Amino acid sequence: MIMPSGVRKLVLTLHIATSAGLLGAVACFLVLAVAGLASQDAQTVRAAYLAMDVIAWLVIVPLAFVSLLVGIMQSLASPWGLFQHYWVLAKLLLTVFVTVVLLLQMKTIGTVAGMAAEMTLSDGDLGRARLSLVVHAAGGLLVLLVPVALSVYKPRGRTPHGRRRLLAQRGAT
Repeated sequence: MIMPSGVRKLVLTLHIATSAGLLGAVACFLVLAVAGLASQDAQTVRAAYLAMDVIAWLVIVPLAFVSLLVGIMQSLASPWGLFQHYWVLAKLLLTVFVTVVLLLQMKTIGTVAGMAAEMTLSDGDLGRARLSLVVHAAGGLLVLLVPVALSVYKPRGRTPHGRRRLLAQRGAT
């Protein structure tokens, strides 16, 4: 199914916008996680963790799902296909991986934000959880940069399904 050019460009624009927005939101989350872990100012720590909870639920989670869904739509309606090229498949798997890890981290984010809302966190309070937020945000940002590079470089290599489709198309002409 190939979309009309105008619709395809609109879907591509939406995919780029949501993916870039996701990268930016995760970068902001990382900055707040570092500030929450490193700051000696109780108000900064409290504000950082409360903001992280809001950003995660209202920006990062929705952008992750929209980016994933629009990326699937866009690939199915483009000549690249969803399962025809390894680079498209890798983008899909990485985005699913990041989204699953994000959802698993939401409990930790909520716990740390809840503690920050109730009391002033000291260096020892939830130390592992707070460090985990920094590590996961940094890792997520790095993993999300891989699909960007794949989109730009589009390395060669068709999946077995893609090779069969190419042979079928060549045989039909």
